[in-house]
Amino acid sequence: MKAPIELTIDVTEAAGLGTPAHTAVTVCLPDDGALADPPVICFAYPGGGYNRRYYTHDMLDGSAGGEAAYHCDRGWIVVACDHLGFGESTIPEGNALDLDNVAAANDAAVREVITRLEKGTLAPGLEPVTGATKIGIGQSMGGCFTIVAQGNHETFDAVGILGYSGIHTVVPTRPGQPEAAWPWISRRQSLDSPRVMNAAAMASAEGAKLGDGEALRKAAQCGEHPFQWSFHYDDEPADIVALDMAASAGTVDPLPIWRSATTPPCGVYMVAPGAVALEAASILVPVLVAVGERDVVPDPWAEPKAYKSAIDIGVYVCPRMAHMHNFASTRLLFWEHIQSWGDRVARMRAMTV
Repeated sequence: MKAPIELTIDVTEAAGLGTPAHTAVTVCLPDDGALADPPVICFAYPGGGYNRRYYTHDMLDGSAGGEAAYHCDRGWIVVACDHLGFGESTIPEGNALDLDNVAAANDAAVREVITRLEKGTLAPGLEPVTGATKIGIGQSMGGCFTIVAQGNHETFDAVGILGYSGIHTVVPTRPGQPEAAWPWISRRQSLDSPRVMNAAAMASAEGAKLGDGEALRKAAQCGEHPFQWSFHYDDEPADIVALDMAASAGTVDPLPIWRSATTPPCGVYMVAPGAVALEAASILVPVLVAVGERDVVPDPWAEPKAYKSAIDIGVYVCPRMAHMHNFASTRLLFWEHIQSWGDRVARMRAMTV
């Protein structure tokens, strides 16, 4: 893999926030002469609380590259992206962001990167890359935004939804512990004055009541982090798990390289039942649903029902893996499945284009 290229992409018009906005991306290129044929460009989106280094850094061995290097070594171009409200992208104040304008900004960034690659202007000495299959993969909240981008803008030629449910995302707690309760808020409701549709269930819940960063931090500081069991599998290094969970609880400074200091409040929409049902149902391109055996997708084998218009839907459940897939000891199995799926999509697309 070549040295990564760091870019900021202007998405002011697409975001429609009334102020300048940009997204930060890292472009990872295969070595000269190693580009896959047919070519694949994979845009990779992290989940809530994480940034694009989730894809470009190996959290377990501390090396640069991570999943992005894995795919680049097999011929792909990988573009790891910070959404608006994350990492080094623009961080608007208050509740300016929602699922739609985040997805619109992501779509605009994809189109700009593709234009530069096709024209050969992305980096000095880089030859034009044309006819590529554009794949979008998103983990957790990144999967939510990827569904919305595809439904609203038809951004990609295929999408990999990794650890997010097109039906209802549910974050499980450790067996024997009370389930954490999340507010169900319709996307039609402003977060400035939201109506919680499951208010009665929230009031009677015995577990942690979540819905904003402060509530999560308070719950995490009262004992084991509510996400630890679902996010990290038992055989992951204890020090890495502790560091990641401390970052989520707001008790570590500086943050580890893969963590974002911010997550937009609009993420709370994604845990309501049917939050992105219309967008998911309208997706026409191939879909890969990939999860860990311990994840936030209650029934992976039911997920194809969410993608009512797609005719090519795959499901993969990776063993000994929890929700934060790239921390798992079995992450290479996961990456290989994504690789083989994307290569197949590219070959099939080349036969029909």
